[in-house]
Amino acid sequence: MKNLNKLFKIAAALFLLPACCGTQPRIPTTRILEVARTQFIAMDARLSPDEMPRTFENGKPVDSHLDYWCSGFFPGSLWYLYGLTGDEDIRRLAEKNTRKLNDICVLNTSHDIGFQVMCSFGNEYRMTGDTSVFPVMRSAAAKLARRFSPVVGCTLSWDKCFHFPVIIDNMMNLELLMEASRLFACDSLRQIACTHANTTMANHFRPDGSSFHLVDYDPETGSVIRKRTVQGFADATAWARGQAWGLYGYTVMYEKSGDKRYLEQAERIAGYILPRLPKDGIPYWDFNAPGTPDAVGSDAEGHPAAYSWKEGDKVLRDASAGAIMASALISLSGDTPDRKRAKQYLKVARRQIATLSSQEYLAEPGTNGGFLLKHSVGNLHNNVEVDVPLTYADYYFLESLWKLSRIVI
Repeated sequence: MKNLNKLFKIAAALFLLPACCGTQPRIPTTRILEVARTQFIAMDARLSPDEMPRTFENGKPVDSHLDYWCSGFFPGSLWYLYGLTGDEDIRRLAEKNTRKLNDICVLNTSHDIGFQVMCSFGNEYRMTGDTSVFPVMRSAAAKLARRFSPVVGCTLSWDKCFHFPVIIDNMMNLELLMEASRLFACDSLRQIACTHANTTMANHFRPDGSSFHLVDYDPETGSVIRKRTVQGFADATAWARGQAWGLYGYTVMYEKSGDKRYLEQAERIAGYILPRLPKDGIPYWDFNAPGTPDAVGSDAEGHPAAYSWKEGDKVLRDASAGAIMASALISLSGDTPDRKRAKQYLKVARRQIATLSSQEYLAEPGTNGGFLLKHSVGNLHNNVEVDVPLTYADYYFLESLWKLSRIVI
């Protein structure tokens, strides 16, 4: 009964919010949480001890090993569901799946160890205050820090590609360094995170606030060799999830450091994104891909031949990018001193959450391989994870709902 009371309290608060904030879409919170509980319990039941969910394609679940970059998202989603409901059964599943990652620091992990650890162990600490997760967090931060090059001023992304590649996604892993610096009084971790953020701010972004996906550096001199894309349409276009990673990453860096340059950067990115969103708030997979309404600069120069767009092709939305943006915008609405912008950020985030809660995106229980959201895009060029559910879409969707619940209760 206690758990149901908490759920209904959250649902009522989110439902009634529009009354004091003008006409805004209502969010079916109770239904979302009920669907999440049903889906995640079924998903956990089919997973082996060394697997995490990745996606659902061609009518079959696609799972990953524990060293895959997405392995922290399912336990993280369970922690958010527990935080929203207080359901002890969900807490036990969250603990079970987090413990699968106890040896994450000895696996062949990459720069994305920040995702793996902060979404799982970091959320366990956030929801329970349990300090037994500290050794894993400390070890993970140290492992990530070893990827930092003082010459380049960034942490290395991929080990065996290009020269010294740095992707915009790396902004998301800085939270691990900042949190470990705070918890364990290690200022060098903070310095690494801030240096990476500063270098990325200088080299990844265009004057309009949009971002390149990848910047390749010379590891010997730190100079930029080339700016390009791997997952966007073309080097000169704005891959939607990349813009979302940047928005979220600089928002977190401002909140963790207090450095106003990061707040200004986050708002600059938001200034690019918001006018280009469709009315329902869910972005197309690339803001400039051919066929996208009002696409700017959508020529094919430089795009990989593996993806050949032709007239009549479906222009895909990316629910994962929308969910990440919603989570970042809720945080940014509380960070900006500009009240007009704060209202705009929150309004857009609520619209995105409401759209993702609709029949178009939210799965029916027992479908979609146990995932919550439909219609995300992983890597269109390689025809990998195209118009499918993705574990990180679910994670940031629930994170958005959790953040919103903390505003209104």
